This record gives sequence, C-alpha cells and structure tokens, in this order.
Amino acid sequence: MKHFFTGPFIKTDLLVSWLEQHGISATTESAEPDADENDLSREVRVLVPEADYDRAYALFFEERQDEL
Repeated sequence: MKHFFTGPFIKTDLLVSWLEQHGISATTESAEPDADENDLSREVRVLVPEADYDRAYALFFEERQDEL
C-alpha cells in the first residue's frame, strides 16, 4: 500500500468511497494515534495499492480536459 492523501476524516471517507467507485481498493489509517474516533476532523491517511497509485493520482489530481 502506498500513501495517497492525508486529510480530515470527513474528506478522506468520501475519497475512499469515490476511489472504490472507480475500482480502487483504498484503506485508511489514523495519522494521530491518540485521536478521538468520533472526531470528524481527525487526520487520516488514505492508502492505495501501489499498482493503482498512478491511476488514482490521475483521477484525483490531474486536470480533466473533458470537463472544460
């Protein structure tokens, strides 16, 4: 697994769902070991399989020309 993104839980939860809709099995891990599990603003890391990293990067970070 390769680190893909770090952010608040509420955003990373949506990102994981979105990646799964594109066939990429993402997982999360806490970036703050002592964080409250009920805190939606706690920092979380999103991990994707190394084989899917480039595709996930292209989907999420690269500008899409077909939307212009």
